[in-house]
Amino acid sequence: MTQAAELTDGIHDCELIGDKGYDSDELVTALQARNVAVAIPPKSNRKIKRAYDKHTYKSRHLIENFFCRIKGCRRVATRYDKTATSYLAVVTIAGILAWLV
Repeated sequence: MTQAAELTDGIHDCELIGDKGYDSDELVTALQARNVAVAIPPKSNRKIKRAYDKHTYKSRHLIENFFCRIKGCRRVATRYDKTATSYLAVVTIAGILAWLV
């Protein structure tokens, strides 16, 4: 949680999906001030449960499955490519292959 605020500095006018580990009043308030719709479920030990969009949060599972599928490609998982451009190309090819299969 110490780096979450810095990682989300450039996010404006969009939707953010996160897991329960990112359920923080400071982070959610800062994101909502920048017009970011937050889909982070509340932690189980919260006294006052915060509302979130459950339908949007379910799409997080699909995104995680995609990353697990492309990490099956050894070159993506170990990042052999030296430049960001060539790595993006390999991730794109792995994504296409995952989509086709």
